[in-house]
Amino acid sequence: MTDEILYSVADGIATITLNRPDRMNAMLPGMGELYVELLQQADADPAVRVIVVTGAGKGFCAGADLSVLAEGTSGLNKYVDEQSVETLPFYALMIGTPVVTAINGACAGIGFVLASCADIRIIGSGVRMGTTFSRLGLVAEYGIAWLLPRLVGYGNATELLITGRAIDATEALRIGLVNEIAEDPMARALELARDIADNCSPAAMASMKGQLLRVGEQTLPQAVDESLAMMKVSFGLPDLAEALAAKSDKRAVSFPARGA
Repeated sequence: MTDEILYSVADGIATITLNRPDRMNAMLPGMGELYVELLQQADADPAVRVIVVTGAGKGFCAGADLSVLAEGTSGLNKYVDEQSVETLPFYALMIGTPVVTAINGACAGIGFVLASCADIRIIGSGVRMGTTFSRLGLVAEYGIAWLLPRLVGYGNATELLITGRAIDATEALRIGLVNEIAEDPMARALELARDIADNCSPAAMASMKGQLLRVGEQTLPQAVDESLAMMKVSFGLPDLAEALAAKSDKRAVSFPARGA
C-alpha cells in the first residue's frame, strides 16, 4: 500500500502524494487509513511545519476506484466498516499542523472530500471539482454535508450536493470552495507552504485550528472567553518573544517546534 501514497519531508514541509496516476489516483479501501496515518506522522514530527497534499500525474483524486464499486455491497462496505472521523480525511482538520491541498487535476467523490478538508485549497486553472454522489445514487459521504455549508454557504452546498455537477476553478473560487487558482497548483502550494514554515508560529497555528474546529459549537461569548484565556497563555510562550526579538534585530524569525 505504501507505493499508493508517497510521503517525503524537506525543509519543514511534508508532502503527501496520492500515487495511482493510471487510475487518476482513485482511492482503494485502506488508502484513507494510510492517508490519516501519514497525517499523524507529519503532525508528530517537530521538523514538519506544513503538510502539502497532491496527486501524481494528471489527477488529484477521481474518487473511489470504480473497480471496487463494481464489486457491489461487499466491496463498498470496505470504505465504511470500522471508519470514524479519526480514520477519514476530516482528520486533517483535527491536527495542529496546517494542511494545503494542491488540486492538480480531476477531483470528485472522496477526492472532493479529501481536498475540501484541507486548511487551504489551491486549484489548477483547468481543473474541475464535483461531489458526484447523487449521480451514483449515493448520499453525501464522509461528513461532507457538515463541512461544505461552512465553506460555501448552505445554498451553494445544497446545490452542489443535490446536482452532483462538476464546477470549474473559476466557480470554485467564486463560491469559496478554494482559496486560489494557479497555473501550477503544486508550485504555488509549496511557495505558500515555504512562507508558512518560515514565518508562522507552529503553536499559534495549532491553537487557531482548534479554535476554528470548536467555534461551531460555541456561542459568541464562549468563543470570546476562550480566546481571552488562550491569549494569556500565548503571551507567556517563547513564540511572541522570538517574533518581537526578530523584528527588533531585523532578522528572520525562528519559532520553536510546537510543544518545545
